[in-house]
Amino acid sequence: MITPFPTLRWIIFVALICCCVILPVRADEGMWLFDVPPTTQVKEKYGFELTPEWLQHVQQSSIRFGRRGSASFVSSQGLIMTNHHVGARNLHELSTPENNLLENGFYAKTFDDELPCSGLEILVPVSSEDVTEKVNAGATPEMSAEEAQKVRNAVIATLEKEASDKTKLRYEVTTLYQGGAYRLYGYKIYNDIRLVWAPEQTIAAFGGDPDNYEYPRYCVDCSLFRAYENGKPAKIEHFLKWSTGGVKDGELVFVSGFPGRTERSYTREHLEFQRNIYFPWRLRKLYRREVIYSAFGNRSLENQRRIADDLGGVQNYRKRAIGQLQGLQTPSLWKNIPQTKPAKNSPEEKIQNALQFAQNHYMGYDCIELGEFFNSQTFKIARMLVRLAYETEKPNSERLKEYRDGNLESLKQTLFADTPIYEDVEILKLTDSLTMLNEILNEILYGKEDKFLYFIDRDLSPKEYATELILHSKVRDVTERKRIAEGGIQAVKYSNDPMIQLALRLEPVAKKFREDYENNVEAPMTAAYAELAKKRFEKLGTSVYPDAAFTLRLSYGAVKGYKEDDGTDVVPITTIAGMFDRAEKQKFKEPFDPPKSWKDGKTKLNPNTPFNLVTTNDIIGGNSGSPLINTKGEVAGLVFDGNIYSLSNNFIYTETQSRCVSVHADVIVEALRKIYGADRIADELGK
Repeated sequence: MITPFPTLRWIIFVALICCCVILPVRADEGMWLFDVPPTTQVKEKYGFELTPEWLQHVQQSSIRFGRRGSASFVSSQGLIMTNHHVGARNLHELSTPENNLLENGFYAKTFDDELPCSGLEILVPVSSEDVTEKVNAGATPEMSAEEAQKVRNAVIATLEKEASDKTKLRYEVTTLYQGGAYRLYGYKIYNDIRLVWAPEQTIAAFGGDPDNYEYPRYCVDCSLFRAYENGKPAKIEHFLKWSTGGVKDGELVFVSGFPGRTERSYTREHLEFQRNIYFPWRLRKLYRREVIYSAFGNRSLENQRRIADDLGGVQNYRKRAIGQLQGLQTPSLWKNIPQTKPAKNSPEEKIQNALQFAQNHYMGYDCIELGEFFNSQTFKIARMLVRLAYETEKPNSERLKEYRDGNLESLKQTLFADTPIYEDVEILKLTDSLTMLNEILNEILYGKEDKFLYFIDRDLSPKEYATELILHSKVRDVTERKRIAEGGIQAVKYSNDPMIQLALRLEPVAKKFREDYENNVEAPMTAAYAELAKKRFEKLGTSVYPDAAFTLRLSYGAVKGYKEDDGTDVVPITTIAGMFDRAEKQKFKEPFDPPKSWKDGKTKLNPNTPFNLVTTNDIIGGNSGSPLINTKGEVAGLVFDGNIYSLSNNFIYTETQSRCVSVHADVIVEALRKIYGADRIADELGK
């Protein structure tokens, strides 16, 4: 059973933020901007100086792996290190019925053997600029929150486009401190990415779902890719060297990556929304999908291969969401949070009002605008084609943000990626989501569903309708997608493709849900949190870190074990011998059965080689694939998970038991050389 054990410290923290008390940063807490690093904190606690040169080198060695997670350059020839589970989608897409790369692993013996990954791009951060004044310049106090947000969005679109036109880099404006600051990030893009090496799934995720979020762990959750430029391995100036001395208990280490989202500045009402609406609804979807995907996979090995990526993602999200919800459902937490009535027209009251709207509209927004009622790749492609046609006819500043000029290259990279899409999986997923539509539509639309149902075929069962839509749609063919995209509005409007027609019929309804949610929830909350952030700035300035927003951050910590609730000491570093011992105690039953290559190669391995380790670094989802770095700027490990106590990191970091879990650098080299015969790659690491 998963329990995230909130501590008294967490309770006090939440209570204080809900009272708008400004708190200093404590312990090894924080996901810090590279522009405003924790130099003082690191110096005072560990005696290490974060120099501008060290920070620049680490920053430009760090990579965003598409929209999935983090990564880093680990050689001058474009070698990229990330997690096996972050790259699993590419392994899935490159697999065939004859060769399942997730099951069998992969190693390219030469450059020519490295496999191109269609649709994959990596983003390397190369610049950052504070544009807060520019973004806010046109927004006046007399404007409503909705009007002010439209003005800001137009400025953001202009800033991104102007910067991109000038430098040919990709630019994104990111909101920080809940609207208290805006920063323009510039990224160099590599979109010719090839798979180099990945171990078998059974060692990458040894222990499977039972060990997920647990520790000790024994996972080689690592895969290697390579960036190419002009058909040749990219020449990289900034890359991380490889640690050869290992790391010791108590040693200072850093994590450089792209944490997705934290909610440490939320008000009491916002946390209640997460507890009462967001997490229960998310789990409701995840539970049903896990059952359906598992049943499909159990029918045959080929089904298992086809559904593996979807199922793995659902299981991981489900377990994380359970832990976070259980933390928010802890009665002692809420007993210690004072409940006060917000002052009239205060930021807290504006947030409360926005959340009252969200309570009645979030599920509809999620199902119709975010597409949860039509869960299939085929629908996503069709909607993208429809919106691409109509949005690109508008001025750049008036488009949906996904279709602004600065985002179009990435969007088209995804849209035209020639990756396998399986009809039986598509029918399965769409049938389930249409069944869900029939079950809960009345919950979402409050008895007014008749006026909304014209966009679906009510004469067919969910399975019949899903089958008709999937089998008769041609948008899974890349050539057809390109033809429709080139034809613009006319090609979309007069298409006889049933999924295109569904997306067209749904569009005005979906846009209305989006407009209502953005105007009544997102815009006023952005403005209100910006007011709270301003108060915080006046007190502490940038001596505090902003919530995570999938931008590059630096966290610091130390190699350190911890005590379980029963007082058991947990060692900070595991070994290869420990993995084989755990497998033996579990009688080598799945998921505790290492692959044949490891069992056959056991005598070659040094049993004392460090395997996984835990550190006090502050991480969250999105940090997967981040390098664990020592003070020399070398790879000491590869972040792949947090322990069960870290599930509360969304809301509060606690150093007592919360731990970041990483693959040790030594076991990666040991495996490359002695199990996979990959000396070519082992020799390249860090050079």
